[in-house]
Amino acid sequence: MTKVLIVDDEENIRQMTRLTLETAGYQVGEAASGMECFAILGGDSAWDAVLLDQKMPVLMGTDVLRRLRVLVPQARVIIMTAFASVELAVEAMKLGAADFVRKPMTPETLRNAVAGALDATHRQSAPEERKTFTMNGFAILRTSDVTAVALNERRFVVSRPDGGEQEVVVEISEEAIREVEHSGLTISLEDPFWTEEAEHFLTDYIWNDGNVPATGKLKLKGVEATDLAEVARTGKLK
Repeated sequence: MTKVLIVDDEENIRQMTRLTLETAGYQVGEAASGMECFAILGGDSAWDAVLLDQKMPVLMGTDVLRRLRVLVPQARVIIMTAFASVELAVEAMKLGAADFVRKPMTPETLRNAVAGALDATHRQSAPEERKTFTMNGFAILRTSDVTAVALNERRFVVSRPDGGEQEVVVEISEEAIREVEHSGLTISLEDPFWTEEAEHFLTDYIWNDGNVPATGKLKLKGVEATDLAEVARTGKLK
């Protein structure tokens, strides 16, 4: 049976998570802190995954994650947090996190994240250079290889927790184009800027909704002010 350890200083979160995972057939353990987590794991290779809260006393989730990569390198680590940022997500993925899940979580989101993190084909289904960090069990793999693409559309292939893939189209709205023009910049629809904005928008949607759009389509209505400032300053996005 697959073994999952929940590490969270809030007892009610641990209980809810335990119930959800046990119902799905997992064997579940609990730890209220990073130090308790280390004591329970103890280098035991039988643990398959760790659900790790980011905001905890003494040791933050990323601090615990650094040690887990040495202590139990085989375990898939999923960061749980209500205080998300792109910087934190990137840091967690660089440290070896398999997923990044928003709190509070629905049972479906939680099951999706654990199933996706444990599925080998899901982890290896895309070239690493195009794969972005995973959120809520979903990963944006690549721009779709579709030849007939409208200039105001960006198409992405998204890997779902069940191992399947789905194409999502992000349409750049007239409002977003006018917003850029009002900022004093002229950015062609063929510029990579729009692909980056569309990918950011899709990532935010998955993060906030815990899923991909059922219709397979989204409309990008606005742009990030920080991205516009970066383009104005350097001529390109980071």
